[in-house]
Amino acid sequence: MMQYILSPCGTSLLTNEADKDERSLVFKYANKKHKEDIPDEDRAKLESLISKVSAPLQNAGNRKAMKMSAELNGIIQIYSGRIETSNDFHLLLSTDTWLGEETAKLVKSWLQRHNLTAVIHRQTDLQTSEISSFQLSLSELIKKLSEEIPKYSREGYKIIFNLTGGFKSVQGFLQSIANFYADETVYIFETSSELLRIPRLPVKLDFITIIEKYVDEFRKLSLGIEVDQSQLKSIPETLLFEIDGQITLSPWGELIWEEAKKELYIKKLLPSPIEKIKYTDNFVNAVSSLEKDRIDLINRRIDQLVEYFIKGTNPRSLDFKQLKGKQIMSSTHEIDAWSDKDAKRIFGHFEDDVFILDKIDKGLH
Repeated sequence: MMQYILSPCGTSLLTNEADKDERSLVFKYANKKHKEDIPDEDRAKLESLISKVSAPLQNAGNRKAMKMSAELNGIIQIYSGRIETSNDFHLLLSTDTWLGEETAKLVKSWLQRHNLTAVIHRQTDLQTSEISSFQLSLSELIKKLSEEIPKYSREGYKIIFNLTGGFKSVQGFLQSIANFYADETVYIFETSSELLRIPRLPVKLDFITIIEKYVDEFRKLSLGIEVDQSQLKSIPETLLFEIDGQITLSPWGELIWEEAKKELYIKKLLPSPIEKIKYTDNFVNAVSSLEKDRIDLINRRIDQLVEYFIKGTNPRSLDFKQLKGKQIMSSTHEIDAWSDKDAKRIFGHFEDDVFILDKIDKGLH
């Protein structure tokens, strides 16, 4: 069976091999985002430490690699010490720091040397110097995992969270969400050489009843749209997070919203989150006749369209653009509805500053 293995990376690989002075420098500059943020003399010492660790690690066999790196200890144990070329995918979660990413690079290099596919994801603002930035970073991480992991699951991958390494704050968060995304969570206790495997528990949270009452508010908050705080009073505080007087979803709020979307987005076309986007009756009727998975795609495409108007992002899956040549009815612009099966587009036009979604039809090219 193919495996998707998520491993948070800390700096223990460096501290395990460091002397007392080097270790103190690692702790001192653990949250620095760029090496240029560190004084030249101390940066040179840390670069020397990284080099000192790199050579022996790359030449290390399983036993030595397990001793040097908590992350590799867990990974090698997952393979029962027998690492062979496979189609497994390793996601190495790095903090948003120079030392964190450098450590992840060392782990990635060892895995690649053993013909394993490894990718580093440096999560923006994932560092512990500011709790507000850390919270927002976890919310963004939820969005990434909720989009990426189900794709691997559908392709037959077993999802494993390897929590033997990384920082405790990140480990704790990943353990909390493991029951939503991971088929199995693994640890190695410092006092044991054996792998502890924890399967996903057959527990389902009743989050839909909460979300359905406030679906418009949750959707707007997830898209970064400001919501009147009086409309949020009945939502549990643990699902919300306030920063600089503005309310957004907490990591836990983001988590249950991403899960709820799987059920809510397939039911029907949801109301437009912003006044700038409106629907014609023809568009609404067309969506209502679609299969569930297509309705889900339309709702998600509208989310992307909202982000396009707010942030200017135009991902390939949206592909918002002006029509050239032949027009359909009054439509002047188009976006992608879906690119598989019969490959349809959504056509629309502007009335003053409002974009009207007219219809769903085949592309003009």
